[in-house]
Formats: sequence, C-alpha cells, structure tokens
Amino acid sequence: MRGLWRGRLQVSLAMLPAWIIVIGVFIGAIIWTFVISMTNSRLIPIYKFNFFDQYVRLMNQDAWLVSAGNLVVFGVLFIVVCLVLGFLMAIMMDQKIRAESLFRTIFLYPYAMSFVVTGLVWQWVLNPTFGIQATARGWGFDNFVFDWIVQPDRAIFVLVLAAVWQGSGLVMAILLAGLRGVDEDLWKATKVDGIAKWRVYTSIILPIIAPMAATATVLLSVSVVKAYDLVVALTGGGPGNATEVPAKFVMENLFERQNVALANAGAIMMLAAVVIIATPIYYARRIMAQKASG
Repeated sequence: MRGLWRGRLQVSLAMLPAWIIVIGVFIGAIIWTFVISMTNSRLIPIYKFNFFDQYVRLMNQDAWLVSAGNLVVFGVLFIVVCLVLGFLMAIMMDQKIRAESLFRTIFLYPYAMSFVVTGLVWQWVLNPTFGIQATARGWGFDNFVFDWIVQPDRAIFVLVLAAVWQGSGLVMAILLAGLRGVDEDLWKATKVDGIAKWRVYTSIILPIIAPMAATATVLLSVSVVKAYDLVVALTGGGPGNATEVPAKFVMENLFERQNVALANAGAIMMLAAVVIIATPIYYARRIMAQKASG
C-alpha cells in the first residue's frame, strides 16, 4: 500500500507542471479575456468596468451578425460534407483495395497542410484569370465560367470546398479505424442473413462507430471556429463581407481597429459557441461508448 501511494505521489508531482500551465495559462487567459470584455479598453487594457455593454454593442453590429451567419453556413456544410465524404472514403479503403497505403496517404496528406497553404492553393486554382476557368477556356471551352470566388452569393461555397478538401481525409482515417475494429463475425452474420451491404453500413456499422464520428465532429467543429487563416488566405473576407467570419472580426478589432474590449467579447462568444456545441457531443459520445462496451 505504501508503494502504491508513493507511485501516485510521484505521478502527481510529475503532472504538477502541466497542471500549473493549464490552470495558470489557459484558464487564466480565458478569465482575463472575459474580464477585459467587461471594460471599455481600446488600445491597452483599462479596468473600468461597464459589464455587458460590449456584448450588447457586439450583437448590434451588422459585421458581427453577418460573420456569425457566414460561420453557421460554412460550419454546417463543412461538417456534414466532411462526415459523408470521409465515411464513403473509409468504406472504400475498408475493401482492402490495392495500394491502400498510397491512397490513404493521398487522402490524408491535405490535412498535414495549414489552412494558409490550403487557402493559397485554392486561390490559385479558382482564380478566374489563371485557374480552372482560364484553363478550360484555353482548351477551347470559351463559354466556360467558374468564378465563384468573386461572386458574393457563392464565395462561401469556395471556403467549404477548400476546407472539405483538407478535412475529409482526417474523417476517413478516424472512421477507417472504427471500421477495422468491427468484428468479422458480424459481417459473416449479415452475409448469411442476406442483408444488403448499404443497409449493413447505415443500420449496423454506423451506430457502432458513432463514437468515432462524434470525435471527428468535435475536431471539425474546432476547425470551423479557427477558420480565420483559411478566409484570409483564400478570400480575405470578400467579396464585400460575403466570407467574413467571427475570428476575422476579432482579429481586426484587436490589431487594426484597436478595440481590445470588443474583440475579447467576440472571443468569449466564440468560446461559448464551442462549449454549447461540443458539450452535448461529448456526453453523447460517452453514452454511446458505454453502450458499445456494455
């Protein structure tokens, strides 16, 4: 018993620096951000509190409301398409195809890139002057038009396209690990019963790998909130404000407009949105994992 307590004490002491960093840096930074959002700070922090005035001002700004609406559209499309496409790619890879490792690397490689690189690549590809449109016209299709990147009503779909290209490989890898964990006897039983393969995947396999899908959803949701660098590199928030997102609103107010309090209020709203979305997914994942283990 003494040796057990000594081992636990050693583990606790080894983890102490990590706990200090988590509490002092991460949680402390969140608290400090919230405190500053309750003030009138502009260029530098001023601890003169006006409580929730900055949040009221934030919700009355058209730029913030437009960016929040864009984020909802981008986030829903990005997550749904990534989950569907990643699931289909995982099913394809689970068929034990030739050169599986090569295809797995190709599908997962875009995720190794930063959003900045992804944005620049797709900006070149979709640029009407020298991208897909110019290439198609150079091949003789003079009436071919693919200029979504400069169309205010379609530019948000350009962001979705680039983000899906980067993130779907991650979903494939996570769901493929889940598929490889399915018992072979289950597949044999479904073959004996004559159940259609698409029905097996949708009604049997998908519930089994639901915890993996929940994990992928959480990771994709984090990428949605951090879409600032993709927006800046690909569209710059334009045309107009068609692709503005809350992260860009926060960074502009923090560094360009020198409105620290309003920027921190926006950051706290983003954090609250992540918590509201991630919390039910986390608990649903735990419940599904318990049912699967039970």
